[in-house]
Amino acid sequence: MQGILFEYEINPTTWVYLSSLMTIGIYFKFRRFWSMRNLDLVGLIAFSPGLLLVYHGLADDLPSLLRLGYVWLFAVGGCFLARLLLDSMMVRRPLLEPNLSAGGLTFTGLALLFFLMANIVTNRPAHRLEHVLSADPIPAEQVPGYAFFYYFAKFPDQAIFQGDAPPHEQQRRELVRLITVKTTAILGHLAIVLGIVLVSYRHFGNLQTGVAAATLYLLLPYTAQLTGRVGHVVPGALMVWAIEAYRRPMLAGLLLGLGSTLMAFPWGVGYYPLFLLPLWCSFYAQRGWGRFLIGVAIALLLVMLPLALSAENPSMFIDRLRAAFALASLAPDDLVGFWQFFEPVYRLPVIVAFAALCMSLALWPAQKNLGTLLSCSAAVILGTQFWKAHEGGLYMAWYLPLLILTIFRPNLEDRIAISTVRETRSKRKKKPQPAT
Repeated sequence: MQGILFEYEINPTTWVYLSSLMTIGIYFKFRRFWSMRNLDLVGLIAFSPGLLLVYHGLADDLPSLLRLGYVWLFAVGGCFLARLLLDSMMVRRPLLEPNLSAGGLTFTGLALLFFLMANIVTNRPAHRLEHVLSADPIPAEQVPGYAFFYYFAKFPDQAIFQGDAPPHEQQRRELVRLITVKTTAILGHLAIVLGIVLVSYRHFGNLQTGVAAATLYLLLPYTAQLTGRVGHVVPGALMVWAIEAYRRPMLAGLLLGLGSTLMAFPWGVGYYPLFLLPLWCSFYAQRGWGRFLIGVAIALLLVMLPLALSAENPSMFIDRLRAAFALASLAPDDLVGFWQFFEPVYRLPVIVAFAALCMSLALWPAQKNLGTLLSCSAAVILGTQFWKAHEGGLYMAWYLPLLILTIFRPNLEDRIAISTVRETRSKRKKKPQPAT
């Protein structure tokens, strides 16, 4: 970025102060001090100290700060988990417009988007949590991030950095990988921003609300600190677009399956889609559940197809499938993040409680609408952070867009599957035509 703007540099602490003050100035409702909107804004700002503690704990090699940072993130995340689960009970949702005009919000959002994308293109600043996370001594086959772009690192027989490749060929392949990852990160953030605006415009009926929600996403310190982490942003983008496409069950299932499967790589859980299936199948129970499950199945096949085509024999395919879907993630050999400071045995009750929560969402609330689908999906994704084996709590982009949409959403009790999801063509043809 310094190649574009002379002596441009903002450290994480300074940006936390600036973004927090801007968030309060733009969105805080001073005439309704104890409104839920204000409490949500305070909660979003409260994530920042945890991110700073993790950054300084890693950069300065201070385990005590690192532990406190993860505990802080877990505490704030726990508060938001309870808030998301209780969101369906909040019937009164008055429209609280931002303090800035629509034109000012649009300009602010575009400016923030430009600076964040320029950071990805030009360099990797040392003053970013993304940088210190990448500097962790993690084996190459366990590099955190987006699976398909780190695919070759997971399987050394097809690695980008092959030992017998000449130096110039290694440099060329690394350049291709770098361009691919940066381009994907930029497209992922653009998809999140456009998805938030489109969900608000099409399903909330308010374009200004979408611009305000997207600007808030770009303004948060997390987005600035982990802009280029593709494994964070791409699954979040797919989840936003799955919500946008909820009226088309097959497309929603395809996007949901791809997004939640990508969350499994490389330190997550390959069976992660099962945790969202009870909620979404319950939403589509009256109409569309079959098409939704077909979409999820197609997504899983698309993930497994590259593994099958590149395997030399069935045994290799099974080994790669087992590694790609992280079947050993319930009891990994080494833990990174919150659970590295605590006994791993305490992680198992958390997993059981999380699974029970996901299954209960199939029954509660009984009548599910778009608002329920939005808030409970964010709650499920947020819940995975509490038992994630690698950097749990830092993968906020998975749920942050859905959380912001939940904060800004109006009353959506009329957005239920029976009235918004179209019937299949075969069922429409079977209906008797009215007499003329």
